[in-house]
Amino acid sequence: MSFNPRIFVKEIKPIDIEGGYLIDGFPSIGVTQAIATESMIHTSQFEMVGIIDSNSFPPVTIIKNGVPNYPTRIFVNNDLKTAIFSSYLTLHYSLHKTIARIMLSWAKKHKCSFVLSSAPVNTPTVNDQVIAAVSNNAAKEIVEKAKIQVLQYGTIPGIPGALLNQGMINNQNVVVLLYNSDETKPNFKASTQLCLTMSKLVPGVSCDIPMLQKEAELAEEYIKEAEKQASRMVDTMYG
Repeated sequence: MSFNPRIFVKEIKPIDIEGGYLIDGFPSIGVTQAIATESMIHTSQFEMVGIIDSNSFPPVTIIKNGVPNYPTRIFVNNDLKTAIFSSYLTLHYSLHKTIARIMLSWAKKHKCSFVLSSAPVNTPTVNDQVIAAVSNNAAKEIVEKAKIQVLQYGTIPGIPGALLNQGMINNQNVVVLLYNSDETKPNFKASTQLCLTMSKLVPGVSCDIPMLQKEAELAEEYIKEAEKQASRMVDTMYG
């Protein structure tokens, strides 16, 4: 299924998440989001149902348990009506708007109720709580029902910012959770806080904290290695 000449989605298993949720796991602004979603995949029994690929992506594979894996994949738990776009790659900023469009188109195709993303903020929030930015009034109601404070003023870059802009234009429900982290290094506290807040918005998704720490360490390792290998090719690919 092609959304864009440069990026495509290939589904390999049946997907039934009508009325459910799509979670953005791309590390476009630090790795906390990717670590939290990677941990969620393992603790809530998601299975891989597709891949996202492009000639614009660095040619990298991730070997896990002796098996090659695409670094950018789609995981689904049909029982929880939840999908995660997971990536070990930090994509070039020129692809962020396209990835956001793909997510929203895919969410619309599968009749998701809203798209959930996240981003770090560099200044402490009240009691380090997670707050949220929303694309429309319907998304605002979802956040307020979960008793999460709504951001009134701020700037959000990367894929989360593009999701909010395009969600607003297309009247699609987008929620971006904002957590306190400078992202200079992986932050287990922020990953835990983010995962727990996501579980308030996505019914049935659980966070096993001891397992989260173990998975966070593994995810951090994979992400760092993928970035290391990909960075060797970025200058050549993007000029």
